Amino acid sequence: MDIHKIETRFTEDGILVLEGLPFHAGDAVEIIILKQTTGEQFSRIPKPEHSLQGTVLRYDEPFEPAIPPEDWETLK
Repeated sequence: MDIHKIETRFTEDGILVLEGLPFHAGDAVEIIILKQTTGEQFSRIPKPEHSLQGTVLRYDEPFEPAIPPEDWETLK
């Protein structure tokens, strides 16, 4: 199951438009709408246009530590 969270606001009573979803014609989806309580702000989850997904082309030594172990003060 793919889960996609989108936070938006109604611009007209009873009408909500969702654009840019990663689904195709004929895909079955389940829609759950939760009203935010007063004072609750949208979460800090980055929007898809600001996402880093797909930006990394390769990893050099992906299983090596970013900092050499001798530089870790907690290990001393």
